[in-house]
Amino acid sequence: MTQKDKELLLKDLSARLPYHVKVKVWLEDGTTEEGVLDLEHNYADVLQDASYYNKIKSIKPYLRPLSSMTDEEYDELSKCGILRFIGESRKEVDWLNKYHFDYRELIERGLAIEVTEENNPYKE
Repeated sequence: MTQKDKELLLKDLSARLPYHVKVKVWLEDGTTEEGVLDLEHNYADVLQDASYYNKIKSIKPYLRPLSSMTDEEYDELSKCGILRFIGESRKEVDWLNKYHFDYRELIERGLAIEVTEENNPYKE
């Protein structure tokens, strides 16, 4: 992972903290952990535990591709005027983060895990 990729991932994860983004963490000892990054658990219990016992090798959030947006979500997005200026204002970015959309193309860069029907940690 390049320094530019690390900075992009950190920027993305930081913006998603209020929305309980789920992540998978790979540790140097070969084990993995999954958990939620959020503001309620001292910023990131999963990272604190992982870094205390082992060094973190990689971390990837679970994100949805924009193509997975439902008709209802598209309608909600349209009502906010987001489609004209996607990603250009705080309100739009907050909405995309809330629903875990990958507007920075992290999935394509190998920096995020694509949420699918079979692999959806956000499913209630």
